[in-house]
Amino acid sequence: MNAVPEHIEPDDIEQKFRQLQTDVVGTVGAEVRTYAIAVGAVLAVAVIGVAFLMGRRRGKRRTTIVEVRRI
Repeated sequence: MNAVPEHIEPDDIEQKFRQLQTDVVGTVGAEVRTYAIAVGAVLAVAVIGVAFLMGRRRGKRRTTIVEVRRI
C-alpha cells in the first residue's frame, strides 16, 4: 500500500499545485503561444491595411483640383 501522510501541510499542497502548473504551462503554453503570435500578426496586418485604405480614401476626397485655362 501507498504510504499516506497523516497530516497534509499547506506546503505540500502548494508544492503539488506548482508541479501541476509547470506541467500544464510547459505543454499547452508552447502551442498557445504560436497560435497567439499567428493571430496577432494577422490582426496587425489587417489594422494596418484598413488604416491605409481609409487614409487613401480620405486623401482622395480632400484633394483640390486646380484647372488652369488660358484666355
